[in-house]
Amino acid sequence: MLKKLVLSSLVLASSIFAAQEVNIYSHRHYDTDKKLFKMFEAKTGIKVNVVKAKANALINRIESEGKNSPADVLITVDAGRLQLAKSKGIFQSIESEYLNANIPKIYRDSDNQWFALTKRARVAVVKKDSGIENEFVTYEDLANPKFKGMIVVRSSSNIYNQSLLAAMIEHHDEAYALSWAKGMVANMARSPKGNDRAQVKAVANGIGKIAIANTYYIGKMVHNKDKSQRDAVAKMKIFFPVFKDGGTHINISGAGVTKYAPNKVNAIKFIEFLASKDAQELFATKSYEYPVLAGTKSSKIVSSWGTFKEDNISINSLGENNAKAVKIFNKASWK
Repeated sequence: MLKKLVLSSLVLASSIFAAQEVNIYSHRHYDTDKKLFKMFEAKTGIKVNVVKAKANALINRIESEGKNSPADVLITVDAGRLQLAKSKGIFQSIESEYLNANIPKIYRDSDNQWFALTKRARVAVVKKDSGIENEFVTYEDLANPKFKGMIVVRSSSNIYNQSLLAAMIEHHDEAYALSWAKGMVANMARSPKGNDRAQVKAVANGIGKIAIANTYYIGKMVHNKDKSQRDAVAKMKIFFPVFKDGGTHINISGAGVTKYAPNKVNAIKFIEFLASKDAQELFATKSYEYPVLAGTKSSKIVSSWGTFKEDNISINSLGENNAKAVKIFNKASWK
């Protein structure tokens, strides 16, 4: 009898111990995230297991694994990808008083299937003292023929550009968005290539006058080990365009609990932790992203760029308009 009790206790203890983990499938690839995983482990005693890959690969993997997927949380960037994951039935709705109270409604899924963790503004980057930023105010202005040969931007396959166009659809309509995309193509200084940093370096080196990029890339260039990136960004400054009837375009990184999460409780705790003050401060100071938690300060470098009015459309609409945006890019011959 004693042996049975001891064996039963060992099995129970083993079961409890095994449950103290959370499995993260993450598209983010920053050292900041590694620190956050360790902070969560130290705070909760819950072990964090991480699988890293590109967003679409992770989404396809979770979809193919089905009920047998070990994934508890999917972390990725941009509302377009989060909405794609939702449309494939990868997430589940969760109840969290903390997340509902601390993440603004505009930055979480309408069904509570995913929640924004950080924000990035998609801005114009121009040479200091060029004065070109005085020639435009809105994203719509950038399609004006007077900017012919001045714009450098990455390809239409990039999710950040897709969400920018999705926002244009939301603010106007598909016909206007097509006209705008054609105008942008006509104004390009070169065919789209490279990432956001490559656009900034191009303008710094005299190719075009206006680079379109996400803010956090600028922070990373300022503190990069690569001298060519530091030298390039030192010549530049940020300008925050707005939509005619809104504000500066925002895209996000975010997370959701997977449909068949084996450690659902731990998964919710993990996302709540990423939305906590300590985590949000680390995102802000080390990844140069804007925090979603009210009252959290941005880093000094980010704050030095100035304040801006955030766009007023729901982040959900960016994902919902993604397929339309892709079709419009093709029609506009935006490579």
